[in-house]
Amino acid sequence: MTVMNRMNSTRHWKILPFTGCLKKVKTKKKLSIPKTDYQESGEFPVIDQGASFVAGWTDSAEAVISDNLPVVIFGDHTRIFKYVDFPFALGADGTQLLYPNDEILDPHFFYYALLNLKVPNKGYNRHYRYLREFSVVCPPLPEQRAIAHVLQTIQEAKFTRQREIELEQERKAALMDHLFSHSTKGEPRKQTEIGEIPESWEVVRLGDYCDKPDYGYTESANDSPVGPKFLRITDIQNDAVNWENVPYCICSEEIKEKYLLKTGDIVIARIGATTGKAYIIDDCPEAIFASYLIRVRTKHNLLPIFLAQYFRTNNYWRQIDQSKGGRLKGGVNIPILSHLVLPLPPLSEQQQISEILQACDTKITALEQETQHLDELFHAMLDELMTGQRSAVPLINTKLSS
Repeated sequence: MTVMNRMNSTRHWKILPFTGCLKKVKTKKKLSIPKTDYQESGEFPVIDQGASFVAGWTDSAEAVISDNLPVVIFGDHTRIFKYVDFPFALGADGTQLLYPNDEILDPHFFYYALLNLKVPNKGYNRHYRYLREFSVVCPPLPEQRAIAHVLQTIQEAKFTRQREIELEQERKAALMDHLFSHSTKGEPRKQTEIGEIPESWEVVRLGDYCDKPDYGYTESANDSPVGPKFLRITDIQNDAVNWENVPYCICSEEIKEKYLLKTGDIVIARIGATTGKAYIIDDCPEAIFASYLIRVRTKHNLLPIFLAQYFRTNNYWRQIDQSKGGRLKGGVNIPILSHLVLPLPPLSEQQQISEILQACDTKITALEQETQHLDELFHAMLDELMTGQRSAVPLINTKLSS
């Protein structure tokens, strides 16, 4: 859009002070629900200032807000906005109820306009006083509705993908439970120290089917390419590594040879919040691993992809939790890992099970990438539509991907 066209498209827009966007609502003060009283299920959702849209549930009817909806909830400490158009109970502390003046503002448009504001982060201080200092652009109502329609369509597509991810993760979890206890052949089962497994399988110690595990190298990370990449615990996020962001380190050729990562290596976090979390190396650049990681390299009769999938099972995590002795900050070491037990099927079944579970992982990864692209599209469109760089009217008849 040219500057002249942009000026023409926005010449009827108004700029309203934040307080001028709100309507005064007389409501009877409702009970708020303390976090300690949140339930896992109940009749009414509890909405608070936290990141999760629904924080919990309650059966307390006297706490329910059902009049003058929709409303935008602002997290006074978190700066999070939530659009709520259904009866709900309010979580205790740190929320402001913002009722848009629907004579001049489409409620959904008002919510998206707030999302586009850059409220400064003042830590855990209250932020409503900063929000009150903003102004809100206000196109004519038809334009507002068109903008809201476009943004809502993108958001709904994103939420659909997120739900598909949740369903696929649930499906994979159920498959893992079944495959690691029943196999792919449906053969009779036997009782073992780790539960029932197929009769032809063995229960083995990890240390007997791996080369001796290794602790990582102790050195400072360097942003300059002074040596190989230097993989740390913090570089492993959501079962993935962005190798472009992994730093480097200085090391001798002897050190590099000792700690060099190869395809099929599995690194395990040995300390911190992610203790026990495992990541299998696949097609990485020249890299070594840092000291808070332990490397496991399997022998010929245990497939690394099978072991990596086992490291995600409840059976594995029970053993890790037991080894930590209930200590939240407890770690694991090489002796603990070496003494872990696992079910061992023949190689052909290891391959079959791995391929089934990897197919789930591939689908989840594709859905996550779609979700990320939709999120990027949403924020780009939010900025362009709210500043008049793009008109929503030509878009409302365009079929967006759902």
